[in-house]
Amino acid sequence: MAMDGITFGRTSLFLCTLLQLWAFQVCSGAVTVNVAPKVEVLKGGTAQLPCTASVTPESNNTVVEWYIEEHGTRKRVAFSQGGERTSDVDTTMTARVTFGDDFTLTISSVQPSDELVFVCQASAGLAGVGEGSTMLKVFFAPEKPEITKPSSQAISVGVTTSSEIGSCMSMNGHPQPRIIWFKDDQPLPEVKDRTEKTYMKSSVVKEASGLYTIKSTLYMQPKKPDKDSVFQCMVEYSMPEDQNKQKKSNTFTINLNYPSEQTTFTLLNADPVKEGDTVTMNCATDGNPQPEIDFTKDGSPLSAKGGLLMLKSVKRTDSGVYMCKATDFDNLDADLSGTITLTVNYIDPVSVVPAQPQVVMLGDKVEWQCKTKASATHTVQWKKGSEVLSQDGMLSIQDVSYDKAGEYMCVGAMPSVPGLTTRTSVNLTVIGKPMIETPALAEVSKEGDMVTLRCAAYGSPSPQFTWKPTGKESVALHGNKWVSSVTLPATAEIMNDGATCEVSNEHGTDSKRVLVSLKRAIDNSADRVLLSGNPVLKSADKQQGGSSGVVIAVVVCVLLLLLLVALIYFLNKKSKLPCSKKDKKEVASGEVNNDIVVEMKTDKANEEAGLLNKRPSTEQ
Repeated sequence: MAMDGITFGRTSLFLCTLLQLWAFQVCSGAVTVNVAPKVEVLKGGTAQLPCTASVTPESNNTVVEWYIEEHGTRKRVAFSQGGERTSDVDTTMTARVTFGDDFTLTISSVQPSDELVFVCQASAGLAGVGEGSTMLKVFFAPEKPEITKPSSQAISVGVTTSSEIGSCMSMNGHPQPRIIWFKDDQPLPEVKDRTEKTYMKSSVVKEASGLYTIKSTLYMQPKKPDKDSVFQCMVEYSMPEDQNKQKKSNTFTINLNYPSEQTTFTLLNADPVKEGDTVTMNCATDGNPQPEIDFTKDGSPLSAKGGLLMLKSVKRTDSGVYMCKATDFDNLDADLSGTITLTVNYIDPVSVVPAQPQVVMLGDKVEWQCKTKASATHTVQWKKGSEVLSQDGMLSIQDVSYDKAGEYMCVGAMPSVPGLTTRTSVNLTVIGKPMIETPALAEVSKEGDMVTLRCAAYGSPSPQFTWKPTGKESVALHGNKWVSSVTLPATAEIMNDGATCEVSNEHGTDSKRVLVSLKRAIDNSADRVLLSGNPVLKSADKQQGGSSGVVIAVVVCVLLLLLLVALIYFLNKKSKLPCSKKDKKEVASGEVNNDIVVEMKTDKANEEAGLLNKRPSTEQ
């Protein structure tokens, strides 16, 4: 019976417990809190952390609180109770947080230190407690990475330890970025093991602002090809919405020491070398730094600075074999020498036989021979002005005339070497009796006007001019031609016979007559037209058909005839003239014909045309 009592008691206690639990659930209800799992914001921006709480059954006594969770502990920053929303004092977010009507927590001027877990907790009495957590992520782009090269002068090839290539630093980023090294645009694997030939040493500093400054130093054992390698670092960092971004540093190269293996000896002159030029030769090895270099010419030592040999105003004796030789103590077995065979082109001054000026009688002949020597194929030309007279060094002039007098130039040149020339000149004087050029016709507007007559003559010795009749005279020399001018009135005698120009010297005399004529009248008016509309005289007709006197005579006669016809018609109409009917009919019929063509030919007009077209005679 006792056992039955105990069993019954325990059974009754279990049933009572179940009844109590059932009764609590029926009375308490439930609290549900919804938040954003993650909120992202840029440093200095504003973050909004949403929170909604639902209570079943509904309650008017719900308390909503926001906490920050750090190092396993919670600290409240804001709460809402009974419709009142308040931020807690003495927190890092005091005065930077606000609590909205919908329980959203707003944080202004977000800092990296605000990157924490925020908990929204809702309490509703017997309904219970609910909460949700939001992770606030803060982002800030770091500065462009800067490169710092080691203070040592150079890195040597062949050493067994790794040398510092350069350091890369990027400041003020959040979250912590990372640095990637590049060599010739190819990323280098991140290696931290210092026993490797290539590795990186990194460091991170968290600033007081909460931002990160990162630094990475690259170590390598470079080889000779790395002298031309281009290095660069890049900082990679995160931004909102899972963005990965990069910023690259400036590129740089390393100062690498390596032994010489071969030598290059170069003549820097682009054109063939000629006497008087400055010659520059450069000797360089493929090593760094450049070793000592010595120069020789045909085995004799020369002085030079570094690897540059300069020869100023070279002569033909500077031609020869030049050698440079470098001595690199890091590679004594290498043949570090080079040679250049220098040719200095030259051309000797030209020599002319005969060298003295030549005086030749009019009609005789003259010859010159011109020679020179040069280092290569050359040419010899005779010129007068720009005209080439001979290309074989011989110049022969037969039957010398006055226009052959003057300066002749012998030019020696080497076509393969631009600018390499030599030249000399000789003079030819032609003597003989004077010769007058055919004088030009002089013109005056009317008889009695002043006119200037010109007479040009060749002759040596210089001729003496005599004018008949005389006037105001002057003489000038144009090249090898003498020109005499005389100014005098155009008298009737001069208009008829002209003036005589006579020249003479010790070898003879020549004379010619200079004629004078009246200037032609130039009609610039429009072309005249017949009454029918057909042209009578045009400029082309004037040029082809005769003198201006004929034109004027014809026009005057036509006008007079027209006036006469008009007068007869007028008198006939007034019955002032006795006319037969036949005459009246003829006149009437003449009225119908509107075209009146008149042709006039007179011996006097022809005589005037002959006088106007008179030309000076060229015979003497």
